[in-house]
Amino acid sequence: MATADEFDRAMMQRCLELARRAIGRTAPNPMVGCVIVADGEIVGEGFHPKTGEPHAEVFALQQAGARSRNATLYVNLEPCNHFGRTPPCSQAVVKAGLKRVVVGMVDPNPQVAGKGIATLENAGIEVTVGVEEEACQTLNEAFVHRILNRRPFGILKYAMTLDGKIAATSGHSSWVTGQMSRRRVHQLRTQCDAIVIGGNTVRKDNPELTTHGLSEWQPLRVVMSRNLDLPTLANLWKTEIARTVVFTGLNANSDIQEKLSQQGVEVVNLETTTPAAVMENLYDRGMNTVLWECGGNLAAQAIRQSCVQKVWAFVAPKIIGGEHAPTPIAELGLNQMTDAIPLTRVTWSTIESDLLIEGYLG
Repeated sequence: MATADEFDRAMMQRCLELARRAIGRTAPNPMVGCVIVADGEIVGEGFHPKTGEPHAEVFALQQAGARSRNATLYVNLEPCNHFGRTPPCSQAVVKAGLKRVVVGMVDPNPQVAGKGIATLENAGIEVTVGVEEEACQTLNEAFVHRILNRRPFGILKYAMTLDGKIAATSGHSSWVTGQMSRRRVHQLRTQCDAIVIGGNTVRKDNPELTTHGLSEWQPLRVVMSRNLDLPTLANLWKTEIARTVVFTGLNANSDIQEKLSQQGVEVVNLETTTPAAVMENLYDRGMNTVLWECGGNLAAQAIRQSCVQKVWAFVAPKIIGGEHAPTPIAELGLNQMTDAIPLTRVTWSTIESDLLIEGYLG
């Protein structure tokens, strides 16, 4: 028979499983799942489906009904304690008469940050904090980063050959990796709020930047083009498929801007068309996770301006050569190998014959 600690961990894992059902749809809110247990039996479950909808605890309490009294509630993030678009969950938990609450992690939001837990304890509810905390932190790492840094969490994804090239000298790049690796990228897109590329990628690759049927919801497609040197016909301008915004300079080509606007593309003129300025705008739009699928020059800028926190590097067992063939990341101004930026918390996995390396910058 499982111990109480093992049971708590199992129930918290169930909370995480429920929370993941809303992956990619909750920004700027976190992903939260909730389970209510009475007499060793799950009597209520819920998750936060999207911004503006009730929180996970509300759904679980509704399902549990009267069986919530003297029961145990599990939730992967501290219950909120403030009025936002929805009432505070901590008060709803107190009102329901629960005996115990198990919390995965403390909410980093200063409006909550321990206050929800204090409300529960002041009402005489036993509170346990930190069950499966690492997994809870990982699930909502983008939300935590957004709260602490006032900027979305950036992921840089690229695919390269064994000799470090993302395309041939001619610029041809279809395809570096295999079909299953590309499907993994489409799955990653379902977790992101926006995808950023540069104008060169539009001109050379004409990408769609969609989830390719893996999700009904599509991330915002973002193009950075300082001079608006873009084609007037492109897959990204088909805005009935997914929204597209183009960030450009103040003196960009007005004819191109008008033609894009006529196709439903949002054009935003920035004083400086930089990764940092774009991330500031995406933060204001309420985004948690931004995926950079750009070329080497823009990737280097994004790294230099601290717009990338995590890297997804696909490596294909191919050699293409070419002294001037493009590489994933252009000049960073680092002249000594001892200056190289290390990846931490690195994981490796194989996808057919390709290798996927994931890690965090710094």
